[in-house]
This record gives sequence, structure tokens and C-alpha cells, in this order.
Amino acid sequence: MRNRRRWKRVLIGAFAGCAVLADAGASAAAAAVSSEQLAISTPPAGSAAWVQDHSFGHSLPDPATTTPAAAAGFFASLAPTELDRLIQEYPLVVGNYDGAPLDLRYRANRIALAAERDRARARAADRGLDSDTRALAVSRANDVEHLLAPDRQILAFDPRGRGLVTEVWGDLADAERISVLVPGSDADLGHHDQTADPLRSPAGMARALFTEERRQAPKTRTAVISWTGYVTPSGLGPDAATARLADVAAPRLERLLAGLKETTRPDAPPSLLCHSYGSVVCGNAAPDIPRAAASPSDTSGITDLVVFGSPGMGVQSTTELGAGVHVWATRNPSDWIGNVPFLEVGGLGHGADPTASGFGSEQISSARAAGHNGYFTEGTDSLHNFAAISLGHYQDVVRANPGS
Repeated sequence: MRNRRRWKRVLIGAFAGCAVLADAGASAAAAAVSSEQLAISTPPAGSAAWVQDHSFGHSLPDPATTTPAAAAGFFASLAPTELDRLIQEYPLVVGNYDGAPLDLRYRANRIALAAERDRARARAADRGLDSDTRALAVSRANDVEHLLAPDRQILAFDPRGRGLVTEVWGDLADAERISVLVPGSDADLGHHDQTADPLRSPAGMARALFTEERRQAPKTRTAVISWTGYVTPSGLGPDAATARLADVAAPRLERLLAGLKETTRPDAPPSLLCHSYGSVVCGNAAPDIPRAAASPSDTSGITDLVVFGSPGMGVQSTTELGAGVHVWATRNPSDWIGNVPFLEVGGLGHGADPTASGFGSEQISSARAAGHNGYFTEGTDSLHNFAAISLGHYQDVVRANPGS
């Protein structure tokens, strides 16, 4: 089934890209093509040297092929001195290795971030570079410096391209409930945490969710992960209209969740909260995300998947997402995404509207939320509901009024 869906999306991408370019005209087409992003599907930088390193007396597991379960076993077999050496010599590999101990990844990513900051500062000071390049280097150095603050927990960092960042709020290793936020377009290192309009950023949304969870259940140990572990669309070009980037992102999300299964012990599978284009990624990944080993009567075996501001999930109904997934959906009336056609003819676009009555989702209220990025605003039904679902307090969820 997965292969059929992938081929379908390849065709959708080709047709959608042609449609966008044909409709936009020559000048706009050139701009749209320039905004197309190069997806990152390869292991982190340093992986080639890692697999060729035999100085430990044995081969190091290939990040491209090793499962998170096998990775967990490998890291557990090493002595503290060996672990220290690995994070010093290969911080980007260890810091991005799903299945590696969480504290080890945090330490490795601090080393990788410091190295990236120093590289950016050196470029900013290089008078041989043009002013625009140096200005971008200053911005990169500042973005990275903020992530080096003592209270930041960076679970993954990849400096390639626009930069990928995964951050954690709370004690992930000890959490009873875990939420994973999957953002949409324009999420990257430079937009990870914004002070001017924080709720537009993955960090701002995750921080708001973590605060609301603690407000609703102060005695429950929770953790929230903001996962920009894939290259997102830039703006509203062809990438946003096709599933090309989501096709590459889905296995990376599946791998993150498989890694969490090895390194955390929540009382239920992590909840996925998928915003905008992130819901396309979640829809693509849903059939293959890890399920808990639970009996049919045990609700802890269900994965909660919340989609909001969604252009579609790449499917026509929840039945295509596989058993064990409970989809919750919302869109506030002022969200512009509601004006985007939910194309179904010939499979074009991202499929059916997840908030439609026939889709199979449970519709929840987002009262008092405004616009495409207002779902995490304090006092909104959407933020309340996101926290209640993440906590498993389903009786507290405010459902949408029919016809609203």
C-alpha cells in the first residue's frame, strides 16, 4: 500500500508543479522554481568518516541502515570514555542518532552547535566575502548562539541548508506523556524561535503547549518536542502544493518515533500535533509509525494525531492511515488555508479536508483562535484541546459545534 501511495504522490507532484508554473506565468514560474527546496534524506555530516573508523576495534554502526533499536544496543555497550570520544569526534552523527541516549545527544549537539557558531562567526569576519554573505553568517551565528543557552535541550541539529533543529521541553527521559509538534512551511533554524511573533515558530508553539499541559496537569510529567527534522516548503511555491518534501520527511519522522520508543517510557505513544504542511507529513507517516504493544481494549495502544490548519493529509479518509490512529482535526474560520481547494479529482493536491464530516476525524473546537498561526494563543479552545489530548484527558476536550 505504501508503494502505491508513493507512486501516486510522484504523479501528483508532477501535475501540481506543472499546474502552478503554467498558471503563474514565466516570471512567477522562475521565482517558484527558485524557491524549491532540496530535501535532506542522507545521514548527518560526518557519517562517511564514522563508518570508516575502525579505531575502536570494531565497525561503528552505519547511521544510514542501523535501526534505532540496534543503535540503542550499540551505545549501551560502550564505556563512558568511548562515549565521550565519540561525541567529541562525531558530534553531528551522535547528536542525530535516533536510539542514542538522550543525554548523550544533548551533549553532542552542544558541541556541534558551538562549532557551527564559530564557523559562522569566522565567515562573518571574512572581508573576502560579500556583504550579503557576511550578513547571513551573522544571522546564523546569532540563531545558533540562542540554542546554546543553558536551559535549551537540543535533541537534533543539522546545519546543512537552512538548518534543521529538534528541541525538547521537559524531562523527556522521565515523561509520562510526550507530544511531538510537526511544523509546516518555512520552519528551519532561522525561524525556529522568534521573539517578535513567537507563536509563528516551532519553539514558540511547543513552549505554549508545554506551559498549558503543566497548567492543566501540574503533577503529570510531560515533555514536548518541536521537530523540524525535515526540509519544509519555503513560502507557497510548488513544494507546498505537492507531497515531494513530505515523502522524504515521513521516514525521518518514523525514525524519530522509533528512537523515542527505545529511549523513553511514556504511558502511551507520543501524540503528534501536525500544523499546516506538517499534516501532510503526518498523513504520509501514519501507516508506519510505531504502535504500542497493547490489547484492543487498552487505549494506550492508540496514537493521537492532531491536525490543524491542514491543507489535507494526502488521503481521502482516516481509513487510509492504518489502524491504531485517532485523528483529531480543527480549523478556525479565519484561517486562510480554508480557501485552498481540497482537490480530489485524479488525486491532485493533498486529498480531502480533514475537518470534513466524512473524513473520519473527531472535530474539535478552535474558538478564539485567529488566522493560520493562532492556534497556540493563550485562552483559545485549540490550545486547551491540544494539551488535553496530549495528556489523555479526552473528557476535557471541547468538541466543535456541528455546522460552525
